[in-house]
Amino acid sequence: MDTSFRAFRVHQDEQGFRALVEEIGQQDLPQGEVLVRVQYSSVNYKDGLASIPEGKIVQRYPFIPGIDLAGEVIEPGNSEFSRGDQVLCTGYGLGVSHEGGYAEYARLPADWLVRRPAGLSAKEAMAIGTAGFTAALSAELLLRSGLTPEKGPVLVTGATGGVGSMAVDILSKLGFEVTASTGKAAQEAMLRDLGASSVISRDELAGSAAKGALGREKWAAVVDPVGGPGTGELLKVIRYGGAIALSGMTGGGKFDATVFPFILRGIQLLGVDSVMCPMPLRQKLWNQLSGEWKPERVLKGAIREFELEELPHALATILAGKSVGRQVVRLG
Repeated sequence: MDTSFRAFRVHQDEQGFRALVEEIGQQDLPQGEVLVRVQYSSVNYKDGLASIPEGKIVQRYPFIPGIDLAGEVIEPGNSEFSRGDQVLCTGYGLGVSHEGGYAEYARLPADWLVRRPAGLSAKEAMAIGTAGFTAALSAELLLRSGLTPEKGPVLVTGATGGVGSMAVDILSKLGFEVTASTGKAAQEAMLRDLGASSVISRDELAGSAAKGALGREKWAAVVDPVGGPGTGELLKVIRYGGAIALSGMTGGGKFDATVFPFILRGIQLLGVDSVMCPMPLRQKLWNQLSGEWKPERVLKGAIREFELEELPHALATILAGKSVGRQVVRLG
């Protein structure tokens, strides 16, 4: 490997907090069996939080953020991988407790690595990234709960975001009638292009909240990467036997609820954890994302590519809630 290489690192020391691209060496990488030359990473809300001092993501400095990466094995160590294998990594401690994907090289535990399916390029894999994987896991859990297209429409909240846009694409591809909720009215045409049957504004959705413990049954299921108070309101209007797949907290970490939707309508609240998802399911979902679940409409349109030096702008955009679709970072 190169004796020095570029990395985007955050620092917190006597000089204060700063985030910048700098030259580092192999000695600056953490322990791990496999050395990977990173080709692409992606931009997620969690990465944005890692780039600011009040984000409460990074526990030690200096640190390389980036919760996703795709690249090529350079040194496999004693692992089952071989030099030249194409791999990807999302979740686990990547970009949170373990130096992440915003560097031209990464050293990783072998059991964190997924073999990149032949049906996905490195760029496509990172355009999907944690967001698309979370959307696929949400869909998988809803299908396991008994959801079928015949049971009624599915609502996707935060639909212009990474998880939301991927969920709209995947669910519509699976034959579901999808209603997309967004705070970005100008993106209605884009959401319909992704497969949404209808689009509802965030304000309209909030304005239709039930007054009591239960409201009129409306959605067969919800993919909810937003969380917060809105989740409590959605619980009141899920159809009998339906479910909410909850994966995020951009709307907040708390919501109010009663037992009535659960004991009178038999609904399920499904927690979606993409970080520690078991490897067999992880590999299965990535294989599906390269095949019948491939979010081709998202991949054809709503992707913006950045160079490493442009990361501060991309991270600021996602923190401000102004990003649309997916943002990827090219490293090699």
